[in-house]
Amino acid sequence: MEISFKTQIGGETLSIQTGKVAKQASGSVWVQYGETIVLVTVVSTGEERPDVDFLPLSVEYQEKIYAAGRIPGNYFRREIGRPSEKETLTARLTDRPLRPLFPKGYCFETQVIATVLSMDKVNDPDILALNGASAALEISDIPFDGPIAMVRVGRIDGELIVNPSIEQRKISDIDVIVAGSKTGVIMVEGGGDMVSEAEMIEAIYYGHEKLQPIIELQEKLKESVGVQKRVLEAAAPDKEIAEKIQAEAGPKIAEALSIAGKIERKKALSDIKAQTFETLGEAYEDRKKDVYRILNDMEHDLCRDMILNQGRRIDNRQFDEIRPIACEAGILPRVHGSGLFTRGETQVLAAMTLGSGQDEQRVETLSGEETKPFMLHYNFPPYCVGEVKRPGGPSRRDIGHGTLAKRAIEKVLPPKEDFEYTIRIVSEVLESNGSSSMGTVCAASLALMDGGVPIKDPVSGIAMGLVAEGEKIVVLSDILGDEDHTGDMDFKVAGTKKGITAVQMDIKIKELSRNILEKALDQAKAGRLHILEKMQETINAPRKELSPYAPIVYSVQISPERIGDIIGPGGKMIRSIQSDTDTQIEIDDSGIVKIAALKKDDADKAMEIVKGIGMDPEIGETYEGSVVKITDFGAFVQIKPKTEGLVHISEIAPYRIKKVTDEIQQGDTIKVKVIDITPEGRIKLSRKALMTSDNKSGPDNRKKHSNPQ
Repeated sequence: MEISFKTQIGGETLSIQTGKVAKQASGSVWVQYGETIVLVTVVSTGEERPDVDFLPLSVEYQEKIYAAGRIPGNYFRREIGRPSEKETLTARLTDRPLRPLFPKGYCFETQVIATVLSMDKVNDPDILALNGASAALEISDIPFDGPIAMVRVGRIDGELIVNPSIEQRKISDIDVIVAGSKTGVIMVEGGGDMVSEAEMIEAIYYGHEKLQPIIELQEKLKESVGVQKRVLEAAAPDKEIAEKIQAEAGPKIAEALSIAGKIERKKALSDIKAQTFETLGEAYEDRKKDVYRILNDMEHDLCRDMILNQGRRIDNRQFDEIRPIACEAGILPRVHGSGLFTRGETQVLAAMTLGSGQDEQRVETLSGEETKPFMLHYNFPPYCVGEVKRPGGPSRRDIGHGTLAKRAIEKVLPPKEDFEYTIRIVSEVLESNGSSSMGTVCAASLALMDGGVPIKDPVSGIAMGLVAEGEKIVVLSDILGDEDHTGDMDFKVAGTKKGITAVQMDIKIKELSRNILEKALDQAKAGRLHILEKMQETINAPRKELSPYAPIVYSVQISPERIGDIIGPGGKMIRSIQSDTDTQIEIDDSGIVKIAALKKDDADKAMEIVKGIGMDPEIGETYEGSVVKITDFGAFVQIKPKTEGLVHISEIAPYRIKKVTDEIQQGDTIKVKVIDITPEGRIKLSRKALMTSDNKSGPDNRKKHSNPQ
């Protein structure tokens, strides 16, 4: 039976339909917004995985190029290989708000797949994936504490709007995605153009208000489908073993949690757990999983108790205190800018390199091919947390953290027309104990200033945490890895002294109140400004000059009619210029020519040639040209390809001559000056203007052709 409900969101109709397609899935919905359509399915197996003590949930998001009415541009002409960056980020965007809403101990393999079937190039399909996933879970037999919904919020000319179009987002100074339930916010992802905390809060709760109709729609859908949810049989806790473990390990774990150093604390806790299992003896040999689960739960509870009831943190900091900070700039001599940022036991090295337009990243998306002049790549090697693993390509986490840092930084970069370079920053996480993504923001800001990139303001970032039990609520600044693991929130905020550029919030509880969010943002601002002060003690503004190893990039506007002259037949001319000057040259249809070289002299030489060919003649300019025709009244000189001017007989020499051929011959190369350009475009040249009038014979400024005509 087909069931469909509709609602209006931001001037467009959002519809969710089920019962027509993909009926063998545990739950499936067809979500349409405008002419953008996403099919979302969820399947959960019928048997538990006894080998896991975590939620075995996987979320996939797939963009089909046919959805935009195009054939893929790769060799195979099909969607192949690993997911694109956009697909990875949207999968994470969908996964993060869903995960906390499954019941604890749910160990059935579960998979959500969102597939973009149609894309109208107006409405981004990314937010439809989460709305569809929540709806599919609601109408399935899978236990799920929903429904939840997601919208995007923008602001144009001071007015907040819901689900701005792709074009509207380009001029919006706030772009934030909000996921929430009926009563609270559960996830935030986005940023702003240095907006205040109050403006960000307003945008978040505007989004929470606007997503309510989507929740109501899902409730109607669930009621109409009427599927019974699975009943989970919770295993009865073994009080005897729990009491034994508490007596044996409780005091030792509490003592170990007071060790400030991460590696030392981790080793002490690991030793305690191993010793406890050994002490329990052979009777518990086949219950190792249960023993370690109890020990981990005990560590989790003791860590939270330390914060809520004892009023102290693992490393004995105040709740709003930032770890010690050390900064260095220019640590790498050959890269074009570098920064080393250390905060406690988190350390990030950022290396910046500059390139030309040909170094821009080119990406095929549903909207077409896009170019990215700014890239930020985040690497998290195993040694940064003292582990041994095989290094591989970037993980979903790496891509997500890199994109968050990129969003924080790109708001302060100079406009492309003012800074022609392509910028790439690589973040190497050297040590990690809490918020390496925000450490990346700080290190990247140092590297940009060290490299002389004229950013608007330096940017810093901080990760906030939360521990909440009933009425007891504590907001933590600059959280450690263990505080992230045992806490209820990971809220990252980045920005300048003027305002916020990026936010990302995930919670492990069902929802977050406005009061807590406001307190977290205010506390984050104080921490962010403190970190900025420490960074500016090392470098407080971009250096005046670029690195001597950075490429030289010039840009010049030529007449569009001259583009063909610079390219030449089959590209012969432009290849010749590049070869002779050791440069890279790009030309767009508007006539903007970009020249890139490793040496200034090479760039200057190429610029001179390009201007000589591509610029229209101007009065007062001097050219060296070839005499192409002799007449009784003067000589025609070609000063550019397809451009000729007349040197009247009276302008050939500063003295009287009887015949033009007394001074110059066809085929000669002479220097001339443009003295006039008529409204009809006729160019008047003078040789005389470049000669001294007191030299009766005149200087020989001719270059005789080997075979004069």
